[in-house]
Amino acid sequence: MSGTEDTDFSPADRYQAARLRGEGANRHPALTAFAEELEFALDPFQAEACEALERGTGVLVCAPTGAGKTVVGEFAVHLALRQGRKCFYTTPIKALSNQKYNDLVQRYGAPKVGLLTGDNAINGDAPVVVMTTEVLRNMLYAGSATLQGLSYVVMDEVHYLADRFRGAVWEEVIIHLPESVTLVSLSATVSNAEEFADWLVTVRGETSVVVSEHRPVPLWQHMLVGKRMFDLFHDAEAAQKHDVHPELLRYHREMLRRVELAGGDLRRGKRGRWTGPYRPEIVERLDREGLLPAILFIFSRAGCDAAVQQCLAAGLRLTGPDERAEIRSIVEERTRRIPSEDLQVLGYWEWLDGLERGLAAHHAGMLPAFKEVVEELFVRGLVKAVFATETLALGINMPARCVVLERLVKFNGEAHVDLTPGEYTQLTGRAGRRGIDVEGHAVVVWAPEVDPRHVAGLASTRTYPLRSSFRPSYNMAVNLVGSVGFASARELLESSFAQFQADRSVVGLARQVQRNTETMVTYAGEMSCHLGDFAEYFAIRVAIADREKAIARQGVQQRRAAALESLERLRSGDVIRVPAGRRSGLAIVIDPGTGGFGEPRPLVLTEDRWAGRISGADFTAPVEPIGRVRVPRQFNYRSAQDRRDLAAQLRRMELAPAERGRPGRARNSAAADDHELDTLRASLRRHPCHRCPDREEHARWAERRWRLERDTEGLRGKVASRTGSLARTFDRVCGLLTDRGYLTAEGGVSDAGRMLARIWAETDLLVAECLRRGVWDKLGPAELAAAASVLVYEARREAEDRASVPRGEVTDAIDATLKLWADLRDDEDSRGLQLTRELDLGFVWPMYRWARGESLTKVLGSVHGLEGDMPAGDFVRWSRQVLDLLGQLTDAAGAPEPVRRTARQAMTAVTRGVLAYSIMA
Repeated sequence: MSGTEDTDFSPADRYQAARLRGEGANRHPALTAFAEELEFALDPFQAEACEALERGTGVLVCAPTGAGKTVVGEFAVHLALRQGRKCFYTTPIKALSNQKYNDLVQRYGAPKVGLLTGDNAINGDAPVVVMTTEVLRNMLYAGSATLQGLSYVVMDEVHYLADRFRGAVWEEVIIHLPESVTLVSLSATVSNAEEFADWLVTVRGETSVVVSEHRPVPLWQHMLVGKRMFDLFHDAEAAQKHDVHPELLRYHREMLRRVELAGGDLRRGKRGRWTGPYRPEIVERLDREGLLPAILFIFSRAGCDAAVQQCLAAGLRLTGPDERAEIRSIVEERTRRIPSEDLQVLGYWEWLDGLERGLAAHHAGMLPAFKEVVEELFVRGLVKAVFATETLALGINMPARCVVLERLVKFNGEAHVDLTPGEYTQLTGRAGRRGIDVEGHAVVVWAPEVDPRHVAGLASTRTYPLRSSFRPSYNMAVNLVGSVGFASARELLESSFAQFQADRSVVGLARQVQRNTETMVTYAGEMSCHLGDFAEYFAIRVAIADREKAIARQGVQQRRAAALESLERLRSGDVIRVPAGRRSGLAIVIDPGTGGFGEPRPLVLTEDRWAGRISGADFTAPVEPIGRVRVPRQFNYRSAQDRRDLAAQLRRMELAPAERGRPGRARNSAAADDHELDTLRASLRRHPCHRCPDREEHARWAERRWRLERDTEGLRGKVASRTGSLARTFDRVCGLLTDRGYLTAEGGVSDAGRMLARIWAETDLLVAECLRRGVWDKLGPAELAAAASVLVYEARREAEDRASVPRGEVTDAIDATLKLWADLRDDEDSRGLQLTRELDLGFVWPMYRWARGESLTKVLGSVHGLEGDMPAGDFVRWSRQVLDLLGQLTDAAGAPEPVRRTARQAMTAVTRGVLAYSIMA
């Protein structure tokens, strides 16, 4: 062990250890010199990986979070400098790049280290450069001179290649790096490390695999049931067998019995629903147990913010006077560039109050500068409890003594899904700070639907494989054809990890198709009806359900349009009913919010004295005033006294009980009058199987067969498409690019293709089409920024209606972009491609207003489809992406000079206020 003193050994033992060290120094002189500079002894897996590097082979290192994988990457830096060569250190996110840059500057000095991210370019010609993976990919395609003398590339968090949005970049880099470059791949623990290593050997040559399951700081698993904390496992042997602590299982059954006796229908969230322990009580419990600092994962931004507010309301304080003074000093220093009017909008004072008490939230909706302050204070031990979404687990080095999981279900953007074992391991991997804590602790908060045996399975499972997300894009295609030619480009794609895995998986898929086919025969027998063809009858039922859904969607859109029209007629003083959303109930209109842009967003005051703007999403039907009150001319909705007085008037109003109650649900009259639906229903009633007494039993079997048939068709499609699938996709992509003039008939790259080769965006081809068709030629700076936002922005939740856009040239440009998109999608559909996503107009107004110099308050309140204001962190993130695209337009070869000039002006207009200091930070 590294902490053992020499005095514990006999003279003979010490002599033997010294002899072995001498032999090691002779075999690995660079590693010996590197290790002497460290303040700790290398772990066996670190030494093994470093020795392989010094022998000249590439390495794949798989180890748990916090195990010290980055030491191997730092040894690659050491080797490059020792050899007078270069090393590039790549990371998946800018925050990690910034952190690693600072670490290496401290060790080697600023002249030897550079940083290249989308926001920063510092000393890019240095022998050691830290960069995001996309920057290296772009260098490789551009044939950058910076690549000369490159000996080592470290790919930190290489398991990101499974990311469905950005993962392809990792494979592009691995495939395209010159053979002379040694690759150092650092990954979280995955179950198919050998498979990944097999692929690395095929594309990079000899690669050593070093896998360590050992955590340097042991992790203890617990469950918090009510007010009692239980160990999940009795001991290490029980953990290996997944045997849950017997006392925990007994108490789990007892709690289920108590909840059942309370009469609650837990599954449907009715009366008596289990609410779990109060969040401030959890933090206090952790404090008493000596388990702070802690990260409490809550899979909701609003939940994280609410948790901090609950702790403040409970009077929780985790810091002393000296710590509070230090916190305030750091916060004031880090935020001094932010204008005071912006601080008010950003909720600065509430945020500071939480920090001074040792409490903070951490999520993507926060301003980046605020998040960075939280990270710094937490690492310093000044903030003791952070309520975070899962994005923190993917970010910078921010370990804690304890990690708490409030739920084991999260929303993935489409549905609520269970945490996977890999996600559970990544989240709990934050617990236990090396060199500080003797052990780390992971706590799962009990709820009736959380079975301790399920938690044990998550904590013990090691089957989370790495899956490639690689697919050809338009930009990739023109770059590959331009650099190596069509035939060689096709071969390169065949060497990707995606194709490597696809070829191995076909056998298993074919077996599953056979099993499903046999099962469907059984289901067909169970659903057979003596009166007629039940499959035919069931098909009519499916058609009816599909038609009803289509009519319902159409009805929602019509009611929404009528509701928006009615909002435009409201006046100050109208009393209305808000039927849905968090602010449902009676409300007084303070300001109708029909200022000429976007949809109306009335400023209202509710019965419970809340004042703020509501959106059209809160109204499912036209709204009619049910009364009026006089709103004083000097009314200030920010004043608690003014809100109290006006809300009192609302409560005193004499309204009929029906007007105070919830409105009834509107009947869907469209469905009753639909001729196609009437015809289908008549066919259903006439069918002989409709009279069968066992009809519903047959229908259950028919539905099972229908679902299984749908799944099996998907599997058959995969089997048919996987062998050589990427090359076929590449052929279709190149065919489309040739027809549109980006590739020549002879297999070369045209001028338009060279322009496309320098556009790095998910909508790359559409951007190039807009440039070629002159869509943006007549736009000013603010208009160009707004039009560009359509190509990068994606709302977190899909809106039911189209967002409005500013009138004039912007409307024309966006309409032209939508037409180009529709034409491109038709072209893709005809070739079986799905590369260009649907466009989203929801960020047009905010970007337009910001570029015109309007206040942050107005900008955040003008985002389409949100119930409240857009979180500042989201605004900064999307604005940065707009800036990135504008920057690409300024450099795009073949782009019209007026557009390039306007793009530069737009970047200047956008880079102000919250954007300027976020980028500087």
